[in-house]
Amino acid sequence: MRNKNDWYNPFDPDCKAYTQDLKGRKAIDLHTHTLYSDGSLRPAELIDYAIYKGLEAIAITDHDTVDGLDEAIEYAADKDIELIPGVELSTEYKDKDIHIVGLNIDHKAPGFVSYLDDFVRSRDVRNEKMCALLTEAGMPMTYDELRAEYPHSVITRGHYARYMLKKGYTSYLKEAFERYIGDNCPYFVPREKTTAADGVRLIVEAKGIPILAHPMLYHMNWDRIQDVVDELKPVGLMGIEAAYTTNTLAEERETREFAARNGLLVSGGSDYHGEAKPLTDLGMGFGNLYVSADLWPKLKNAQTLRYGVG
Repeated sequence: MRNKNDWYNPFDPDCKAYTQDLKGRKAIDLHTHTLYSDGSLRPAELIDYAIYKGLEAIAITDHDTVDGLDEAIEYAADKDIELIPGVELSTEYKDKDIHIVGLNIDHKAPGFVSYLDDFVRSRDVRNEKMCALLTEAGMPMTYDELRAEYPHSVITRGHYARYMLKKGYTSYLKEAFERYIGDNCPYFVPREKTTAADGVRLIVEAKGIPILAHPMLYHMNWDRIQDVVDELKPVGLMGIEAAYTTNTLAEERETREFAARNGLLVSGGSDYHGEAKPLTDLGMGFGNLYVSADLWPKLKNAQTLRYGVG
């Protein structure tokens, strides 16, 4: 059995058999993260690993930031892989966290960039408050220290957890969420959120493909997911993420059937973070994920029909 390091190490020799399998299957990955949000690899390292794995295309979809996309686009320009610029927006639907992935976005669209700038500023205020609360509770830290520890990242609670573990404030990562910074914990400060509908509108403004990310993670029944889609489709939702690391085969099948009933396209990805999620491998999730390269032309064609670009 492979250990944790086997899964995220980009050039571990034990990956070679898996790499050959991917090369023969014409696979892609439309949901990945770099150290510009909460992943561990630079864009160039992620692209190199995607090539090593044999992926035909990869989308970089960092949380609420496009800071790594110029680096990624430039690096991938002469490589034998298609780099898809993307983003994953943190939004809210009736007090429920909902993520909207945007694929093939114009990451320099003025309105889109302005929103991300405002979002980062509001997140900075939230993080200052959380650091103050944790310090008062006997776990001293400043936001400047956090940013220095993770200099290229949009700071998330995952960064807090890793920092708290490093400082000895917790014994394991999960403890940070269970006792201190989880949603209902005493040192959690909610950040300002945008609605899921506005998230879709922002992706549309950037002429991208709005995708409802990992619906199974919201622990909603299909009737409630239907309510979400009924609100988001009129403002531009184009697809839903059916192939995902934690989905069972039955859940993937149900999501595909749901997509067909609602006239939505299907997307998929590993949600790869590198060392931050060591059991999730690029393009393969826990080992059985497969996102067919056939999905991407369908998504891109729909984008061309909608915007005249793609």
